[in-house]
Amino acid sequence: MHEFELIKNYFSKIAKKNKSALDLNDDVFFDKTKGLVVSVDTYNIGTHFLNFKYPDLVIKKILRSSISDLICKGVKPKFYFISGSGNKKTFSKKNLLKISKSLKSEQNIFNIELCGGDTTHSKKLSFTITSVGYSNKIIYRNKAKSNDDIYVTGNLGDSYLGLRQLKNKVNLKKNDKLFFINKYYKPQLPLNFTNYLLKYANSSIDISDGLIDDLSKMINRQNLSFNLFENEIPVSKKLNNLIKKKKLNKINVTSQGDDYQVLFTADYNKIRIIQNASKSTGIKITKIGKIVYGKNRSVIIDVKGKQIRAKSKGYIHQF
Repeated sequence: MHEFELIKNYFSKIAKKNKSALDLNDDVFFDKTKGLVVSVDTYNIGTHFLNFKYPDLVIKKILRSSISDLICKGVKPKFYFISGSGNKKTFSKKNLLKISKSLKSEQNIFNIELCGGDTTHSKKLSFTITSVGYSNKIIYRNKAKSNDDIYVTGNLGDSYLGLRQLKNKVNLKKNDKLFFINKYYKPQLPLNFTNYLLKYANSSIDISDGLIDDLSKMINRQNLSFNLFENEIPVSKKLNNLIKKKKLNKINVTSQGDDYQVLFTADYNKIRIIQNASKSTGIKITKIGKIVYGKNRSVIIDVKGKQIRAKSKGYIHQF
């Protein structure tokens, strides 16, 4: 079974009385009365990161991908806990020093503080991060409305090219290699957009598993589908040049995940306000589609105007 079936079949029922658990169908725990927002993520070597050659970069990616769960809910992260399982090779003095310096740098960038965690000995390296923020309001999944516009922050697909390069599955020029690998390890999170999200978004999610899969998750319990316009999906100049030069499939490249941008929907009459928010924050925000009524009607409209049935292209944990 995949991860969502596992949660539904074995854990949803025992969390049903806890309203703050949000039916285990969102990115966070949210206690509205106490204004507490919490997310938990685990990262395993070989699954969530290739290796531990660059511990300083790996820990940046892990921390940023974790706090993005709060940011996409319109909440600024405040505290984090980190637990690590490793051995004397992975947790060498040299590696631990790099991790410590990297975490300190991230704390300064995102104004967050380390509060605790745990360490255990294990042959396989893994990290678990708990992120905490405070807010009396969040943007939920499954609150999209028919005729909502679909938006995304930043660019998509750069991280995937970085991963392909790290796996030596693509041959890039030196400058392009550095650019895409940097995007893989250090996703640019739209932290300053959180307050605007709370004002304008009806539903939101961060893009971790891939554009199409996360769009589907955002509306998974609603009688809704989406129309996604391939031509409007934002990509960097470098990626756009590669798509043209190597004749890459844009939908495939931009739907592989690890982007950690915010995907959200908003009323169609909010377009000017959202454009103004983009200008004032300096954060790129692009309208890429539309929410439509009815289930199992999701399609991608390609560059030629042809409708393609939307299928899963991202990452799903299988058990």
